[in-house]
Amino acid sequence: MQLHEDGTPQEGAEQEATQQDGAADAERKRLEHRLLRRVAQASQEFGLIEPGDRIMACMSGGKDSYVMVHLLQQIQRRVPFSFEIVCVNLDQGHPGYPGHLLEEWLQAQGLEHRMLAHDTYSIVKEKLPEGATYCSLCSRLRRGILYNAAVELGCNKLALGHHKDDIIETLMLNLLYAGQLKAMPPKLVSDDGRNTIIRPLAFCDEAEVARLSELVSFPIIPCDLCGSQEHLQRKKVKALLAGLHADNDKVKGNIFAALGNVRPSHLLDKDMRVAAGLDPLSGAPTSETGEAAGGTGGFMDELESALR
Repeated sequence: MQLHEDGTPQEGAEQEATQQDGAADAERKRLEHRLLRRVAQASQEFGLIEPGDRIMACMSGGKDSYVMVHLLQQIQRRVPFSFEIVCVNLDQGHPGYPGHLLEEWLQAQGLEHRMLAHDTYSIVKEKLPEGATYCSLCSRLRRGILYNAAVELGCNKLALGHHKDDIIETLMLNLLYAGQLKAMPPKLVSDDGRNTIIRPLAFCDEAEVARLSELVSFPIIPCDLCGSQEHLQRKKVKALLAGLHADNDKVKGNIFAALGNVRPSHLLDKDMRVAAGLDPLSGAPTSETGEAAGGTGGFMDELESALR
């Protein structure tokens, strides 16, 4: 029998609600523990969170960024060294943007934060035709603003809420639509060298991130305020992966594992093969005639002459 704090017995419905709350709390603790272990693993392997870091956590108000900051807070309390978290949100001028929901949550958590406002929405609307997908241009503009903010706030790292599923989907998108074999690394230095980007959730499954967000009841801000259609290519890839995963639940894990199990000898990237010492395709020592030793120049010339 469940009792109230004053010792009186609870009614049936009330007792059932208490049991459900207890089960949800236990599930939340298990999920947090599992996700924290994965964040710790990613950090250990790639040096994501280190002593003295001042990390700018980019918060969109979606489930992923809330969970990222929630876990970073717990890590901050547990590790034997200090690091700082600065949460930054960017209001891009979308009509009806409820940024106050996030700001109130940040204040309640006692987190250092900055609420930025830049009207990139009008720029995107002006540059793109009616009905076009805004996501790509919108994200590029947002990224530039946030990179500058990290420097201004004295942050040596910039944390994004991308999880394992995002990384897998990006790999497939680049493979199918861009002809590139690349994804999202857990740690990356920006092209200009000013920012170090980290992805603490890189080893975390989206389903578990979503479930923890649901259990904690974060005040979610939807990413559909601009009325733009969801990125169709990503939607197709997500559906493809979901179908393959339904047939074989190891598919996503295998794709993710492949990112850490690269065999240069079985790929066609010449620069990578040279770097791995597989092919002397560039910088090879020259022969007395000036041709690259073992090169293909003479062979190709002779073949082209024969084909004429």
